[in-house]
Amino acid sequence: MSDARSAPLYCPYCGEENLRPSEAGHGAWECHACARVFTVKFTGLLGRAVTR
Repeated sequence: MSDARSAPLYCPYCGEENLRPSEAGHGAWECHACARVFTVKFTGLLGRAVTR
């Protein structure tokens, strides 16, 4: 598995793309459009395949 990190593409609250990493902690991002700070955390993979 790759150790590369991904960045969020848009704010989950307002949908804007004006995001910057935050000093609030690991995985924290600041949205400069709506002034919110949020974190992104990868929890894990499902134990089974998702079917539709």
